[in-house]
Amino acid sequence: MKLKIRQAQEHEIDVLLEFEQGIVAAERPFDDTLEEGEIHYYDLLELIKSPEAEVLVAVVGSELVGSGYAKIVDAKPYQKFARYVHLGFMYVKPDHRGQGINKLILEALLSWAKGKNISEVRLQVYDQNDSAIIAYSKVGFKPNLLEMRIEI
Repeated sequence: MKLKIRQAQEHEIDVLLEFEQGIVAAERPFDDTLEEGEIHYYDLLELIKSPEAEVLVAVVGSELVGSGYAKIVDAKPYQKFARYVHLGFMYVKPDHRGQGINKLILEALLSWAKGKNISEVRLQVYDQNDSAIIAYSKVGFKPNLLEMRIEI
């Protein structure tokens, strides 16, 4: 497998939108607040264009097989770091999972954050998504905060 991690291109938006729907489908079992039908978490074109963000894709041959983004975010005024990088859009096509692709994307995004002199990186994961929690823990992420909700 000849794998390359590189920046996403605007002309790849259709495939990136498919990846986004794959993420939504994977998360629906964990979140009953998501609307039915097609929904969008990200403004992918804006992220691709932004100097404050990096959208990466994993490519095998000419096929896009994975993605992820890093975006610089202002922290709360009471937090240790003024800014941090938020990771999202983490996706690997089902037939390419288990090959370390997500880890390579994460490492490239962490390297981008370091290059921007950012010392903290955060991401969100559903507390019942055990496979994602294990994958992120292997890279060094630790649980930080559990958001709780009630529908009344």
